[in-house]
Amino acid sequence: MQPAPSSRPDEPCRRTYAMVLAGGRGKRLGPLTDRRAKPAVPFAGKLEIIDFALSNCVNAGIRHIGVLTQYKAQSLIRHLERGWGFLAATLGEYVDVVPAQQQVGEAWYAGTADAVAQNVELIREADARWVLVLAGDHVYKMDYAVMLADHVASGAAVTMACIDVPRHEASAFGVLQLAEDGSGRVAAFAEKPSDPAPLPGRPDRALASMGVYVFDADLLLAELARDAADRTSSHDFGHDLLPALVARGLVHVHDFARSCVNTTPQGPYWRDVGTVDAYYAANMDLVQVQPQLNLYDDDWPILSQQRQLPPAKFVFDELGGRCGQALQSLVASGCIVSGALVRRSILFSKVHVDEGSAVEDSLLLPNVRCGRGVRLRRCIVDKHCRLPDGFTAGLDPDSDRARGFFVTPGGVTLITPEMIGQAGRVG
Repeated sequence: MQPAPSSRPDEPCRRTYAMVLAGGRGKRLGPLTDRRAKPAVPFAGKLEIIDFALSNCVNAGIRHIGVLTQYKAQSLIRHLERGWGFLAATLGEYVDVVPAQQQVGEAWYAGTADAVAQNVELIREADARWVLVLAGDHVYKMDYAVMLADHVASGAAVTMACIDVPRHEASAFGVLQLAEDGSGRVAAFAEKPSDPAPLPGRPDRALASMGVYVFDADLLLAELARDAADRTSSHDFGHDLLPALVARGLVHVHDFARSCVNTTPQGPYWRDVGTVDAYYAANMDLVQVQPQLNLYDDDWPILSQQRQLPPAKFVFDELGGRCGQALQSLVASGCIVSGALVRRSILFSKVHVDEGSAVEDSLLLPNVRCGRGVRLRRCIVDKHCRLPDGFTAGLDPDSDRARGFFVTPGGVTLITPEMIGQAGRVG
């Protein structure tokens, strides 16, 4: 597994320390995060969500990275240790796994800013001039080197990446308003407002923060110390630090369209997969003939743990009878489709689907086993589930709810091992 080469000037990247905030539970993902942190949720057949932020760093030339973990982090830590140990430590490249350690008093991380504040020694140790703060739970491809270049050129103390989103969705994000002088300065910022400010001339759109920030290191260290001493603060970037910096005129904006990798005619692709419906939709985007998120770009690969698994296999070859086939689907390594039909679905690694089964518009996470005659439609089946012969789900939402399955507002049925009387496993 090798990172993509970079031909851009690398001075800002070499002097940048990236802190990936990966300690959140992600409550809106429901049962998907009962046993794992949100950044460790599987995605796209063979990845985990955190792989996008880390791959963006490595592809952009940022090789000093700390991942701050907290909530149910074991599977995430395992993934980072096994999948991200390829950087050259002899050249000073690394991904540090940083569990919450109660470094200040006896408290765990009180907020995103507090998580960074408790680990400022990592910034000092890296002798960083700039600090890139990232959420570890978003799906997108971004060249952080372009954002860093914009930050340096603007002379800003803080730069915030943004994307315009439908206004009716903007209450889930931090919302920006820009100064009218065209300088790119952020004039106002509100975290998850009930009535998001619209874009000028576009009343149906709003400008949302992506949770990607560049700070001058000296300023960040000073602001974290100030915030830590403020007993009225919730010690959060969105609620506390950024509004205070915006009020002082220190924050500039970076338009994600400038740094998005593989922008399509539909615009730059960025997804906060914060709900089960959003997670399902982002995965299902990938089975389209021309998906907006390009996972086949050799110049900007999404890196991950590469397990040694055999190729996917489809048996048998009996037209009109037993025939294993997958149509408009992603099928990962180690899968066996035996006399079954898979349509518009994603089979993650080591999924087995047995004879007579039909899987449609569904996500089967790693190591799922489907017995004979299983019928699934618009389902997410969590890791390690064993579905018995004749099992059905997704055909009748009311019946699924009565059986104890999780049915989303969008009508997607989520099944975990515990829901079908099987013991769950870490991850």
